[in-house]
Amino acid sequence: MSDMVVVASAVIDALEGLGVRYSVGGSMASSFGGEPRASIDVDIVVAMTRAHAEPFVNALGPAFYADVDAVTRAIASGSSVNVIHRNSGIKVDLFVARSTLDRRQLERRRSVVVSDDPLRRWFVHSPEDILIQKLLWYRDGGEVSDRQWRDVLSILLVQGGRLDDAYVTLLAIEHGLLDLLERARREAIG
Repeated sequence: MSDMVVVASAVIDALEGLGVRYSVGGSMASSFGGEPRASIDVDIVVAMTRAHAEPFVNALGPAFYADVDAVTRAIASGSSVNVIHRNSGIKVDLFVARSTLDRRQLERRRSVVVSDDPLRRWFVHSPEDILIQKLLWYRDGGEVSDRQWRDVLSILLVQGGRLDDAYVTLLAIEHGLLDLLERARREAIG
């Protein structure tokens, strides 16, 4: 198991131990729905409340740098906070579920095996939701990130006809991304 998977699993174990709903997003999720690629951090959408802050930090223990006050502020403001594994320096970004898209990602998440151990499973964003998230990041970044665009094309190519096209189109319209989605679809089949 890679260091990234070990570190992410420790954070996920802490979340699951507290009954916190979560879904792994970012490059790790797109690797499950598209072509695997290296990631520099782990992104997780979480449905945490203030009551979770201190028990979560305690569950992580001394192996992580995690600040209870920072976690509490992120929960209160519906923003993000990171925890850092002390030995490896691997960063896990926790995004507190706030938007409609965040809630959809949690509702539509899917369980995947993440290692050689079939009992080691995570909840990750559906391919449709990670596709929309990647399109949002691409647009927000000025449409210059080759990495985000490659992830979008990879998901379209690998998933093919298995994607819920009606759902993806609806979300693309809601988020003003239809032009990018149509361009990506053309590039993926061309």
